[in-house]
Amino acid sequence: MTESLTNLLDYDPGGLVAYCAGLGEKPFRARQLQRWIHQMGVADFDGMTDLAKSLRAKLASRATVASPAVITDHISADGTRKWLLDVGNGNAVETVYIPEQARGTLCVSSQAGCAVNCRFCSTGKQGFSRNLSQGEIIGQLWMAEFALRRALERSGATAERVITNVVMMGMGEPLLNFDNVVGAMRLMLDDNGYGLSRRRVTLSTSGVVPMMDRLGAELPVALAVSLHAPNDALRDMLVPLNRKHPLRELMAACDRYLAVAPRDFITFEYCMLDGVNDSESHAKELLALTRDVPCKFNLIPFNPFPDSGLRRSNDAQIKRFAQILIDAGVVTTIRKTRGDDIDAACGQLAGEVIDRTRLAARGKFGKIPVEVREA
Repeated sequence: MTESLTNLLDYDPGGLVAYCAGLGEKPFRARQLQRWIHQMGVADFDGMTDLAKSLRAKLASRATVASPAVITDHISADGTRKWLLDVGNGNAVETVYIPEQARGTLCVSSQAGCAVNCRFCSTGKQGFSRNLSQGEIIGQLWMAEFALRRALERSGATAERVITNVVMMGMGEPLLNFDNVVGAMRLMLDDNGYGLSRRRVTLSTSGVVPMMDRLGAELPVALAVSLHAPNDALRDMLVPLNRKHPLRELMAACDRYLAVAPRDFITFEYCMLDGVNDSESHAKELLALTRDVPCKFNLIPFNPFPDSGLRRSNDAQIKRFAQILIDAGVVTTIRKTRGDDIDAACGQLAGEVIDRTRLAARGKFGKIPVEVREA
């Protein structure tokens, strides 16, 4: 029986040092190997010319560099690019690149599906299959960075780095796959990897309080919290995790995180749902909730998907809501919808998931009260 090859994308910097030690190699060889893989995108060991021939031979017989295979690759009219990636056993996840004038942001998935089941997110309606491995997580960045570089080279342009920011905001709840997500982020931050600053790597969580504390202790990066409601009754319906970690606990965890965070504020994400959470009274309640937590708000127009039972707040209402926050001195942005023509906008990522939780079959979606307003 042929021994399976070790995927080197599954190793963070410390893990690669240990792997090379097992081959009888010194730590500097691991650093060289990491640069070839993550800075130059080389997967063929014969092409790693400053490694000893004996090491290249060992690696060729025992290891591989393999990111998830691309199933589809779509480019939006606004330049947003979305890949559907095969992670095996009938599961596929989505990765999205968002180009802007001064930066390029990659939205990375951490799970096949999601068990949190937020009402406004199409990923949650698919249920949950499994956590992604570290190699499947960092493999999204590896695949995207070098695919984008090759595209630039074909156009005659050059770039040392295309992706300047990474957001753990794709499919899944990152803090429920803590070890693999943190291992991947270590590579993103490492000088022999992608060399990103902690301010340029953002993890978005729906509020897994114990893991927020652990992240602060082990690898504090920029933090975004999916808030979406100003009180427990409403958040219980929109973000079911709130029943386990209610808002009082969540705000206290945000305050603790700020003591070690690379930025001096928490970003609160707030999906604007017509007649559900978008009234002026909701905005005032939100200010009261967050008054002791330095923060900024990112208001996200809801991106519809089939059978959600929800509607996007109209532009005028979103602006009124934002102005209340701004008038109170809180930095507030309204997220520009990108990639919605290829279903790559926030909340639309779905992929393909073999649902081990049987969420859809159980049909656990309660009715949310909707306020009827005149247009």
